[in-house]
Amino acid sequence: MKTKRRALLGAAICMGLGSTIAGLPAFAADKPLTLGFSQVGAESEWRTANTVSIKESAKQAGVNLKFADAQQKQENQVKAIRSFIAQKVDVIAFSPVVESGWETVLREAKAAKIPVILTDRAVNVTDKSLYVTFIGSDFVEEGRRAGRWLQDKAKTLPAGDINIVELQGTVGSAPAIDRKAGFEEIIKTDPRFKIIRSQTGDFTRAKGKEVMEAFLKADGKKINVVYAHNDDMAIGAIQAIEEAGMKPGKDILIISIDGVKGAFEAMMAGKLNVTVECSPLLGPQLMQIAKDVKAGKEVPKRITTEESVFPAEVAAKEFPNRKY
Repeated sequence: MKTKRRALLGAAICMGLGSTIAGLPAFAADKPLTLGFSQVGAESEWRTANTVSIKESAKQAGVNLKFADAQQKQENQVKAIRSFIAQKVDVIAFSPVVESGWETVLREAKAAKIPVILTDRAVNVTDKSLYVTFIGSDFVEEGRRAGRWLQDKAKTLPAGDINIVELQGTVGSAPAIDRKAGFEEIIKTDPRFKIIRSQTGDFTRAKGKEVMEAFLKADGKKINVVYAHNDDMAIGAIQAIEEAGMKPGKDILIISIDGVKGAFEAMMAGKLNVTVECSPLLGPQLMQIAKDVKAGKEVPKRITTEESVFPAEVAAKEFPNRKY
């Protein structure tokens, strides 16, 4: 009887390990992919929607997601990536707080043979093999689109200088650098456009309001246009303009980027003139790319999301379609 039990146990073990002997564990096909993801933080409506998209998509795709919130600090992201390496996740993905300072930790991931995917924001590294692909928007083009809208709008404005104040995103971040560059590339073709003040609002509503209050105290009625690198800062600026007794969208034109629901509500209220779309719904795309990378499939080095420009005139019609 004991001999029979041993034989049955031995057969069961052989069945369980059979394909291990062949070089591939039998459970590998059923084992869920483990993805370590480090998020920037929760500084805006956009970022919150991005986080929801990633978490929901992981659940739907059967991906084991290890999520870390960096609270807008690079050192927290570096710690999270090292933690993912120690946990031997299958793939690491992250949206970098800033562009530079990633070489060391990304080399550690490469040495551990864990592929890295960048989402939403790029990094500035000398060795491009440190990451597999970058999924996200073309921030320079977003800045250009904001500039082109202003170029067209300027045709309807009185003659003379058009004074612009700029609310920049987080210092050193890819969207702040690129959205500024794209916008300036377009407006420099017309000498009427003058950026008279430019300061970071750190992508937050509260900071956007605070910086706009300072701009208004310094320049008051000289300001013709606000160019905000995201909707949250624009909404903060709108609050500051109203508290100063002026009409946002009329006395001062407001241009922003992201296309969140709050921006559409502001446009429908006549307080925001245009928002350039930057979609946060990257979750489904990220899960598929992570699976492809783990499977050893070739993926493009740069994957750009398709987006639109929404002036105030179309806000009411488009609002019901917004998912974030």
